Amino acid sequence: MMKFDVTIFPTDLNRAGETARAVEAMGFHALWTAETAHNPFLPLTHAAAQTSRIELGTAIAVAFPRSPMITAQIAWDLAEQSHGRFILGLGTQIKAHITRRFGTAWAPPVPRMREYIESMRAIWQTWQTNAPLRYKGEHYRFSLMTPFFSPQPLEHPDIPIYIAGVNEGLCRLAGELCQGFHVHPLHTTRYLRESIIPAIDAGARAAGRTRADLQLTCALFIATGRDAAEIRAQSDAIKTQIAFYASTPSYRPVLDLHGWGDLQEHLATMTRSGQWQDMGKEISDELLHEVAVVAPVDELAQAVQARYDGLLDRVGYYIPFEPEDADKSLLWRNAAEVFCS
Repeated sequence: MMKFDVTIFPTDLNRAGETARAVEAMGFHALWTAETAHNPFLPLTHAAAQTSRIELGTAIAVAFPRSPMITAQIAWDLAEQSHGRFILGLGTQIKAHITRRFGTAWAPPVPRMREYIESMRAIWQTWQTNAPLRYKGEHYRFSLMTPFFSPQPLEHPDIPIYIAGVNEGLCRLAGELCQGFHVHPLHTTRYLRESIIPAIDAGARAAGRTRADLQLTCALFIATGRDAAEIRAQSDAIKTQIAFYASTPSYRPVLDLHGWGDLQEHLATMTRSGQWQDMGKEISDELLHEVAVVAPVDELAQAVQARYDGLLDRVGYYIPFEPEDADKSLLWRNAAEVFCS
């Protein structure tokens, strides 16, 4: 059964627990937080304290600016607080953000992420079993852990790790090492079938695993509304979001598959000249419908289910969950009826 999750972008930590209770009350399966303007981990401490059933995860936390030891400790604490409901979702980010926004060193992301995951699991193993900490890689080395700095073993020590990506290398790594994969909203079903899933399958086979050993999840671009005018307005807004991501070279393979690769260079040129407000106009309706699910609000969840059945294990919408927004209440009720009843 396909699961339905929600994403929150809390600006007020003191309301995160209340929002998490609303997510759980509607029957949804998980709550994710993103690393955008705020820390992704802090809201989950509030959510864990106020819920008992739903899974709680990051979608995503940026890995490389944090030492694996720091991330391992945060994940361990959240796993303990939530009684095993925490999912650690990690992303690599692009070079400009790693070096210029976070002020840390850049290295090829796939081998570095491999070591990041391996070293965290070595740290967790030490905490769970009291075995000596011994991890030596090219990017990370850990050889010291004393009782004073070692937390207590957990009842649920196998913390799931999901990673995010677009291209083959990270997909293969997910298939090999992870329990899940965050598909980027900028994708098409054809790209899923022809690029992402085959790469995940290849990585899984190389490690003696199968596709069934991990879950594919995505917060989907949607354009919806109660009438044609509302759907058109949302479509225009989604076109701007698509253009923002499509201007980045990392996402060009999605466009290349459909013969739209030149659009990436054109949009990148527009970003350099500051034409942010005009970029959405470059996204055609054809591209919009390939990337986003466009449907009336009372038919949206059914359209999502039909489109992604057999492709994704978990879905959600690339919009914040705001239960107090009366205009969106039908949107969430529709999702609960289709995916959670």
